[in-house]
Amino acid sequence: MDTAESPRATPPPASAAPPPAAAATGPAAPALSPAALRLLRASGFVSNFDRFCITPMLLLIGSQLGVPLGTVMLAASGYFLSYGLMQPVWGLASDRLGRVRVMRISLGGAAVAALCSALAPGATVLIVARAAAGACFAASVAASLTYVGDTVPAAVRQRPLSALMTAFALGTAVATVVAGALAHYVSWRLVFALPGLIAAYLVVALRRLPEPPRAAPGALLAPLRVVLRSRWQWYVMAVAMLEGAVLLGFLTYLAPALEHRGASTTLAGAVSALYGVGAMAAAQCVKRLVGRWTPVRLIVAGGVQMAVAYGLAAAGGSVPALVGCALLLGGGWSFLHSTIQSWATALSPAARATGVAMFGLALYVGSAVASALAAGPAERHAYGGMFLTAAVLTVPLTVAAAVGRARYRS
Repeated sequence: MDTAESPRATPPPASAAPPPAAAATGPAAPALSPAALRLLRASGFVSNFDRFCITPMLLLIGSQLGVPLGTVMLAASGYFLSYGLMQPVWGLASDRLGRVRVMRISLGGAAVAALCSALAPGATVLIVARAAAGACFAASVAASLTYVGDTVPAAVRQRPLSALMTAFALGTAVATVVAGALAHYVSWRLVFALPGLIAAYLVVALRRLPEPPRAAPGALLAPLRVVLRSRWQWYVMAVAMLEGAVLLGFLTYLAPALEHRGASTTLAGAVSALYGVGAMAAAQCVKRLVGRWTPVRLIVAGGVQMAVAYGLAAAGGSVPALVGCALLLGGGWSFLHSTIQSWATALSPAARATGVAMFGLALYVGSAVASALAAGPAERHAYGGMFLTAAVLTVPLTVAAAVGRARYRS
């Protein structure tokens, strides 16, 4: 969001001017129609469904494949890592080839990788297939956000971004509920097949989405140079890496913590799904507060919710405590993350897709590193200390995000 700046705002560092070839070409940007927004939301929905569906199935997959939790966790952390590392690749491709074309290409690959995950005969093939799925699904969310940045004025951009966040949260909620139930009563393989089929449908459906104009393609790495010359871009990427570690990395272990206390896979998935419910409810509040609350106030509200959430989880691993944790983490995501995400779309207008992709790279690398480091404590069932660490890390995250946003002026 780019309105309601702090009265103590200071001018931003000098940013690089776009290269000569970056002059806008083509017709004016198309308005973001309801039909276009629905397609963007569907693309983000299926991406989040695929990314979070493994969470409530970790123990079940491990037992059926005959491998420990740490091995199955490689499928989740490998997904997050490849998802993050492919962000700049898809961003550069999007700035060069177009937002819609990149979404269709990546979703085609994602459909194949998801179906390979469903057919995996063992842990090794599953880990490779999930990493490939993460690499391909990585384009959908960033391209959707960039499309909004291309077609909606900055002053009101956080409203459609909040609508996208609602769809992303719905994908998370549906994934964890459906995955837990289907894995328990049918098969975890069917869970991986579903997003593959939806992705294949979207490859065809996205032909109806108009391509917004973009800068004329120059040198291949020109957008990356524009982005990396901005000191604010580096600052926001550092905040995003810490956010990914604190929120997404530790969020993965909510379901295993419940199952450790005797909850069924279905119940663990249902509780984890409340993260999406909390995010959807909070997203509606954020849409009403945009323009009334400053970005700093939104960030602090989100950070407080996240700290309280992990405090509850650390104090007691009971079902009620983790229900409150999941709901509050969803609220923190909508308040804090949507505000930082809106900030990221405004940092490098001449190379917006690459800028948003670099933000995503930092976010998901942070989540992959945190989830991998937490695998050891999870195998020892040291969930209390793990969630306490997350609560403590929320404090510097909130301070860094709030101070940086207060000092930034577009």
